[in-house]
Amino acid sequence: MEKRETRRQPKERSAHEKMVQGSAWMTAGSVMSRILGAVYIIPWWIWMGSSQYAANALFTKGYQIYAIFIIISTAGIPGAVSKQIARYDAMGEYNTSMRLFWHGMSFTSIMGVVSASLMWLFAPVLADGDPHMMPVIHSLCLALVIIPMLSIMRGFFQGHSEMAPSALSQFVEQLVRVGYMLATAYLIMRVGNHNYVHAVTQSTFAAFVGAIAGIILLWSVFLFRLPALRRRNAQSLNKINVSVNTLMMDIVRQAVPFIIMDSAIQWYYVIDQFTFWRGMKSLYSTTNAQLSDFFAMYAGNANKLIMIVVSLATAMAVTAIPLLSGAITKGNKREVAKQITSILQLFFFVMLPASFGMMAISHPLYVGFYDFNPTGFKMLEVSSVLAIFLGLFTILSALLQGLFRNRLAIKLMLVGVAVKLLCQLPFMYLFSVYGPMLSTLAGMLVSCVLMLHYLRVLFHFNVRQTAKRILGMLVFSLMMFVGARLTVWLLSFVLNPHSKIQSFVIVIGAVIVGAGIYAYFALKTRLADTILGSRVAGIRRRLHMN
Repeated sequence: MEKRETRRQPKERSAHEKMVQGSAWMTAGSVMSRILGAVYIIPWWIWMGSSQYAANALFTKGYQIYAIFIIISTAGIPGAVSKQIARYDAMGEYNTSMRLFWHGMSFTSIMGVVSASLMWLFAPVLADGDPHMMPVIHSLCLALVIIPMLSIMRGFFQGHSEMAPSALSQFVEQLVRVGYMLATAYLIMRVGNHNYVHAVTQSTFAAFVGAIAGIILLWSVFLFRLPALRRRNAQSLNKINVSVNTLMMDIVRQAVPFIIMDSAIQWYYVIDQFTFWRGMKSLYSTTNAQLSDFFAMYAGNANKLIMIVVSLATAMAVTAIPLLSGAITKGNKREVAKQITSILQLFFFVMLPASFGMMAISHPLYVGFYDFNPTGFKMLEVSSVLAIFLGLFTILSALLQGLFRNRLAIKLMLVGVAVKLLCQLPFMYLFSVYGPMLSTLAGMLVSCVLMLHYLRVLFHFNVRQTAKRILGMLVFSLMMFVGARLTVWLLSFVLNPHSKIQSFVIVIGAVIVGAGIYAYFALKTRLADTILGSRVAGIRRRLHMN
């Protein structure tokens, strides 16, 4: 018995380290990409001048339609491929996992062309009567053709638990995209014809330019590692002979649930896009221009900022899928339960302070990125709470899919969407422009509660320990919120809360105070040690907190 335990322990530590390290890489890449995706809005917003709200609403509407098509053509592929590669690697069938990759490249390239063709063909319907939407939708079609290649390469590296190439490609893709967006926005709005529709069209075309940069980086890494991959493949057991059709069916079977689940959040926003104007007009006396401004505030402005926080969950989900698939393939249920417990605790350890922190600094943060707008402040505060449930849904759906419970995940997601649809109009009536956000929160809450219930029933993760630690994280996050909000209030007496630059100074001051409070209590109570591992003890020693 002692020998067995001695052997098992390093494996458990190795799995935990893989998860933390992989999450760190994916979090860094995803968060930096999201920050870039939010920071660009500052000069872009200024250069749009009096058309800034109209331009942002047009950009948001075009991108939400594009996001659905991108998910249909690619978003299921990294998860499906990483899951299947991890499965075949756990079986020692390295050649099969490599064949899966090559055939998947061909399959997804075809999917990209089909999706781009459909998006171009149905552009008049998708524009919903807005002529300005047509060039925006057309500009996004080219990106749909090549992004599948980028997507499946990320899945290949993620399947081998190598998150660095995928994270770096995300960052490079976003960096080039934002660079192109800002360059064209400046040239059109400040030097050229000042046509905001042309500027938005180039801003959406930037998705293609960024994707090219991401592909170049991943191919470079792949070619560099090809000799090592060939040496590893030479050790393949080759005990199973999987046909091309079976490999393709594997991808489709695993990708379809990922497509449905990954598109869930986007479907919530698409529901808003096609019901917000009609619903609000049926309930209130308002104009299209006013509704366009409100839609831009929550679906564009607030959403861009909270997605920085939600990307933390996405990064953890990407890391969790191959690890869970490998453990379930080997039949190690104890390891599965332990990983579910670790993933949930890591999620709340990061997500709660991030969301409460954004809520605390919502006023100066919104001014820094956009303008002084009390309605925008409140929308960002509500969205910050929503971010917790969007992130939790992302994690829980990834856990169920990684554990081959695809149908269950889809069923519980659809229950949440049904709740969203049922609540949409009543919540608009009760809460006005905040109704769509609150109906999304209600739908996500229902799905999350049901998913947690089934994970507990099926895999028996440590609920008591998780609940106890989450309570501690919640208390520390609330203390952090009070400290950060108080800092914002005090600094607003000294600095001008209407100024963009001075608002960022307020944000920095509040972040330092808030992060310091959370870090102090997490280290002092050793909560950080239990979540992040023993290395945190070294930080506490250096800070003389033992």
